[in-house]
Amino acid sequence: MSDSDDEYAAAVEEEVSEIRGALLNDTIRTLEPDDPICVDGSISVAQAVADMMAMRRAAVLVVDAGGRLAGIFTERDVLTRVVASGLSPRETRVAEVMTRDPEALGVADRVAYAVNQMRVAGYRTIPLVDADRRPVGVVTVSHFIRWMADLFPEAVLNLRPGDVLKRPSEVDSG
Repeated sequence: MSDSDDEYAAAVEEEVSEIRGALLNDTIRTLEPDDPICVDGSISVAQAVADMMAMRRAAVLVVDAGGRLAGIFTERDVLTRVVASGLSPRETRVAEVMTRDPEALGVADRVAYAVNQMRVAGYRTIPLVDADRRPVGVVTVSHFIRWMADLFPEAVLNLRPGDVLKRPSEVDSG
């Protein structure tokens, strides 16, 4: 093994350690959550979808009269609960097809916990709430991908697919 290979191995180990530390120590706040789109459950699916499209968001959060999280309605719900069932988006109320009392996290929860929730439960969107269960934000898979990409140095992100498993002495630099 050459000196450059040893240096490369040490650099990779350091990067892995930093990523592990970020995963275990960073909070959801570091993901820069989106502001939530909060709606009343009585609005139509068509209006909810229009709101989602206008704000380029994957979900709306349904709140009760006190402003607390009562449900979530996602783009996946549009497909699986509305379109697949042949329901009319204009006549169907969001409360009829939302996920009631969804699991929610706080901005101070760890990124690792959120990633685990998404993996285990299959979530793509997680509502964020305060201590009174009032929505304060939303994170999606895209937030996690952006956060992970920021952990890697630009040199790693710009490697060609075949170069990922090669050592520096084996990579064609020309």
